[in-house]
Amino acid sequence: MQPVEATDDAFWDQFWADTATSVQDVFALVPAAEIRAVREESPSNLATLCYKAVEKLVQGAESGCHTEKERQIVLNCSRLLTRILPYIFEDPDWRGFFWSTVPGAGRGGGDEDDENARPLAESLLLAIADLLFCPDFTVQSHRKSTVDTAEDIHSIDSCEYIWEAGVGFAHSPQPNYIHDLNRTELLKLLLTCFSEAMYLPPSSDNSNTNPWVQFFCSTENRHALPLFTSLLNIVCAYDPVGYGIPYNHLLFSDYREPLVEEAAQVLIVTLDYDSSTSSSPTVDGTTTSTAMDDADPPGPDNLFVNYLSRIHREEDFQFILKGLARLLSNPLVQTYLPNSAKKIQFHQELLVLFWKLCDFNKKFLFFVLKSSDVLDILVPILYFLNDARADQSRVGLMHIGVFILLLLSGERNFGVRLNKPYSVRVPMDIPVFSGTHADLLIIVFHKIITSGHQRLQPLFDCLLTIIVNVSPYLKSLSMVAANKLLHLLEAFSTTWFLFSAVQNHHLVFFLLEVFNNIIQYQFDGNSNLVYAIIRKRNVFHQLANLPTDSQTIQKALQRKKKTPEPISRTNSQEGVSMEGSRPAAPAEPGTLKTSLVATPGIDKLTEKSQVSEDGTMRSLEPESLPSPLEGSPPSAVSDTESWSGETSQPKQERRRLSSASSTGQWSPTSDWVISWKSKLPLQTIMRLLQVLVPQVEKICIDKGLTDESEILKFLQHGTLVGLLPVPHPILIRKYQANSGTAMWFRTYMWGVIYLRNVDPPVWYDTDVKLFEIQRV
Repeated sequence: MQPVEATDDAFWDQFWADTATSVQDVFALVPAAEIRAVREESPSNLATLCYKAVEKLVQGAESGCHTEKERQIVLNCSRLLTRILPYIFEDPDWRGFFWSTVPGAGRGGGDEDDENARPLAESLLLAIADLLFCPDFTVQSHRKSTVDTAEDIHSIDSCEYIWEAGVGFAHSPQPNYIHDLNRTELLKLLLTCFSEAMYLPPSSDNSNTNPWVQFFCSTENRHALPLFTSLLNIVCAYDPVGYGIPYNHLLFSDYREPLVEEAAQVLIVTLDYDSSTSSSPTVDGTTTSTAMDDADPPGPDNLFVNYLSRIHREEDFQFILKGLARLLSNPLVQTYLPNSAKKIQFHQELLVLFWKLCDFNKKFLFFVLKSSDVLDILVPILYFLNDARADQSRVGLMHIGVFILLLLSGERNFGVRLNKPYSVRVPMDIPVFSGTHADLLIIVFHKIITSGHQRLQPLFDCLLTIIVNVSPYLKSLSMVAANKLLHLLEAFSTTWFLFSAVQNHHLVFFLLEVFNNIIQYQFDGNSNLVYAIIRKRNVFHQLANLPTDSQTIQKALQRKKKTPEPISRTNSQEGVSMEGSRPAAPAEPGTLKTSLVATPGIDKLTEKSQVSEDGTMRSLEPESLPSPLEGSPPSAVSDTESWSGETSQPKQERRRLSSASSTGQWSPTSDWVISWKSKLPLQTIMRLLQVLVPQVEKICIDKGLTDESEILKFLQHGTLVGLLPVPHPILIRKYQANSGTAMWFRTYMWGVIYLRNVDPPVWYDTDVKLFEIQRV
């Protein structure tokens, strides 16, 4: 291929001439092999093509795209760049190309000297921003008549052209099919610009901010506020039911959904910000008359994060929460009113957005928890967790659902809200029960632990931490949920399980903490749990008498080799599943999934806080706390590994507590078992059994009872006031921002975006480095 002069307009114009193409056409006409060939063999032509395409977009933004021909050129250039950019990013030698200046492309046109030239990336991003608020192309024109001169794109105030009513904007523009399509194409190009992040390997160092996002979300972009607001409102206002009329979507093709998906993806990428390394963007300011708080110290440089953290009006929070709850519940509505609404597929993006809102805006988090509206988010999350538990390709979805619940469980109000009776009967593959949202949560968690796939084991700590956090507030567990908790204790306290991995005993500590919290703080309403504890009292006695001699330890481990099943499903009294539910299915063989980085262990994910008598929390210094989990290793395991007892404890510590065999494989010792057995918090439960078991046995003998309702009645009226040890202070493990989770979110989010963009397949078959693409 010969280099073609940049001035040869006839040659270059053919790439975006006025023939109408679709983005799919461009992907078919420009195959990957050809782009790579030009990149290797004729780099100057590829450089000229990119430069010329950006130049056309800049011209379109300058002129305001008043003619059909100009609009067609803008769309064709944006499709072409969407096609080519991933191939620029995959080659490290080309990555700097868009950040270099092109001779003659000064900031103010040709007359200034080249010192002022903008990098190509900046020109491209600013042109996209301008084009997203271009009257009659992507927004409604405000001009009344055609006689009026066309609006000057440089003098318009784009805040008057926000795409949808909602946060900070009351006017809902007339929906326009063509505008939605044009916005979608430009947002797809914007997302492709941001996707350079996919071509860099994951790193624990968080300094690598994405330069495309950084520039686009800076004060250099005069449309940052209206665009942030437009994206947020477009997502939260979307109603897939088809304007509130069931089955309406079958009559009208929904041109809004692709725009909503694209908006959700662009939004979460712009909000990819590690809050643990900076002064937190969360603020508590005074109310001002604007949608954003002005009274606060300036937040982070990323304006999108800054705006998100400063939303504060109740009606804005209500709009966001109602919108997200409506969309997250959409797949559940499908189960009992099939086809009544269009089934949306972007729930993972919505969960990331909800996480960002709670993480960056504490006022939003408190708003969510101050009414039972939080349950409208909880139920869909539990539905997704239960539905995905057997599917290896949805490990990421399991993690984000659990992370959100961990974040919520750090707040007292969440535990209190869970006491609301659960009456919505979403068909789920769980036993039928009547009770509260707390019962639903416990039953689903039990199902995940006993019948999820192996890769979920690193989440067990998190699941039980959530139950511990809410346990002091649970007024009355159902018999089904009480039995599930006892079944977990039974499974986790078998000797082979306790001795087979270095951190397995933590799970027993968590469950004992749950029982202690409920007995000490909510004894009165919890006769079901007390009865279940009495029935399974042998489990507690076995724990108190756990053998610690080497011989028994070895014998237990031999038994493990014969029974590899991690947790028995026997004696869990499964019961009948809910009517209309389908069993959780594994992934279809061949399903694509993206790998994830390891998540930090629970001791890194959370910090301990103590709840004072007045309900306030104070953070505990890590060293001042005698913890059952001390010396606990961070259990970071990546999604692609199996869960093993390998740990990164300090060497001398590990040598002291266990003998590492010559292969480096950990093995349990007597000293190690003794070191944690002595800390098992069994006093409260042993005292309860000591007082109540003789009384219950006496009733049974006196009345010849075999019927549990009489015993429950007795337990309901019983009291242990003055008989139990002094109540321990309530300990809550609150989620704390950390760079490990920030990196996990980055890989998860881009993995979702990679897999969801199949038509056209923007990144498919390019050399991404942030994650691996795997087949189930």
